[in-house]
Amino acid sequence: MADLVAGAGGASMDGAGRGRGRGWYYKQKYGRGGAGRFNSQEGPDAREEDGSTLAPESSAAARSRGSVADLSAALRRLEGKSYGAYHDIEGAWSFPGFTFILDRAQSDPYAAPSRCRVKILAEVAAFPSELYRDRTRAIALCDILTRSFGAAVSSAGADVRTEGGGWKGNKGGEMTVDAPGQHVLERTSCSISSQGDLEARFTVALPARGRTVLGNWAAQILVSNLPRYVNAGLLWSTQDKAAVQRHVECVEDTHWLRSALPGLGLVAFVGNGSVLPRQSGASDAPMASRDAVPFQAPPNLAVEVDLPNGGRVKGLGIRKGVTLIVGGGFNGKSTLLQAIEAGVYDKVPGDGRELVVAVPDAVTVRAEDGRRVEATDISPFISNLPFGKDTSSFSSPDASGSTSQAANIQEALELGASCLILDEDVCATNFMIRDARMQALVAREKEPITPFLAKIGALRRKGVSCILVMGGSGDYFGVSDTVLCMDSYACKDVTQEALAIDQRFGSSVASQDGYGTVTPRCPVSIHPGSSRERLKVNARQTNLIQYGDEEIDLSAVEQLVEKSQTRAIADAISVLQSWLGQHHNQGKTLRQLLQQLETDMDSKGLDVLAPSMHAGNLARPRLFEIGAAVNRLRSVKMRQQR
Repeated sequence: MADLVAGAGGASMDGAGRGRGRGWYYKQKYGRGGAGRFNSQEGPDAREEDGSTLAPESSAAARSRGSVADLSAALRRLEGKSYGAYHDIEGAWSFPGFTFILDRAQSDPYAAPSRCRVKILAEVAAFPSELYRDRTRAIALCDILTRSFGAAVSSAGADVRTEGGGWKGNKGGEMTVDAPGQHVLERTSCSISSQGDLEARFTVALPARGRTVLGNWAAQILVSNLPRYVNAGLLWSTQDKAAVQRHVECVEDTHWLRSALPGLGLVAFVGNGSVLPRQSGASDAPMASRDAVPFQAPPNLAVEVDLPNGGRVKGLGIRKGVTLIVGGGFNGKSTLLQAIEAGVYDKVPGDGRELVVAVPDAVTVRAEDGRRVEATDISPFISNLPFGKDTSSFSSPDASGSTSQAANIQEALELGASCLILDEDVCATNFMIRDARMQALVAREKEPITPFLAKIGALRRKGVSCILVMGGSGDYFGVSDTVLCMDSYACKDVTQEALAIDQRFGSSVASQDGYGTVTPRCPVSIHPGSSRERLKVNARQTNLIQYGDEEIDLSAVEQLVEKSQTRAIADAISVLQSWLGQHHNQGKTLRQLLQQLETDMDSKGLDVLAPSMHAGNLARPRLFEIGAAVNRLRSVKMRQQR
């Protein structure tokens, strides 16, 4: 990044606002509501109270308002006034040791909470420069500080919302820090400059009784309690220094190991001793060590690597080419595959998968019945459709399992994936295999699907590796470079046995020499209505984005791991739509636009997704997941670049 190296008085409401939506009166009073959707030359600068993107607003951060004593007095003066009076305290307030900034106060107690920041100078935060000397270390440091600040808030019970007495009762009061999971991602919740100045972002639901200000309670939160949380969570003097050092070094080792994969001829690495199983389908935390079988690489496939901090480690090196994972049900095949697909992200110490990495452009693909497909060339896999329907530029509002899987593969390759990850449990059977009996009954010229098995060798020759779980068909033995067998969570190399079986039985599908085409596409529009229309964009769940009246279903995008990433994707879609209205971006492919967005995020941080918002709840997504969201937008219009 340029500067940051890591990411990053009221009156009562009368009848004038009835029927015009929540907070209309205060938006008029405080000058927030007259503008519509941003024009085609601008990016999204602000969000509605529910998190949706609206027109630009002026930032309050530039206004210096006074001391902590002035803030305390101002809040107590607001006691009992109409809720919109909280806007009067927007701006920067000087506390001993830090500056508190209220960027935007919510206009209604039921709206999304108020956006806040604290800024701490380097000499006060006092973190050793070695902890943020490069981008990777800075991201790791900011990750653990987000967790530390959040823990300080949570341990005090300050993240619990008060609700009582119905509409007229007291409500609000909770302070929220965006909570990371098991993955270490670039975030906007905390950032540190190259000089060591620290910024942390959070939200506060400013308290109310009915729709009147509880200024004394707000003063307790901001004036009395906030300094304790800052002191406990954001200063080097109060940190567990060994834990911070361990966190930074762990992330640095994982990142270094991933970057070393291409030079070792690998697409993935699974360290010996790794704990791959998770607690449950609802928890990404590791299974208790007493219940898990630590991973051990087959001796002949073991690779040793020297890490910057952790010394020499040994583990399974998955080489470029085709790797097949087989075994009986419930023996750990999918568990291994899921750990590998999550290896595109760094992990926290103690996760169990710290030494499980995959190349950054590894993409999981699957069947996805019912998804929208737009102008995608699926002809390598699907052709000769009835009635002569073209598959070189295929569109469908409701793709089948096989056509959706073909589209998912082609779209991943279009965006530059070098490794595909597939699990037969979520793949279309007729897309993966076609046995000899079925070929004898249904003639080849009557079958429009070329199974993945016939193309996997051509993919390998194109430099695209594949890692597959396959428990139901041995047809893949002959096209695999390595065959791993999971037996009660123990990994064995059975490559030679698999090849011998293949020679005995042969394959039912002949491999094809050529793969076919992957045609780049240019977005024409990703807006479901008029480009001037005011549009709400909101991440409702980790796998669901509300874009205007449309829903973007991301439930099949398996490497999307946090809702904060989904929020960033929602903002990225708005940025991309604004770019399409700029003459110099017209005719650019989806990949070119996403690479441009990646470059902006690398140089300026995640705030490029929501300028002037100071959002504290965004986490970095990959271009593959942003592209997946664009491809699933039902109103998207694409044209192929020929």
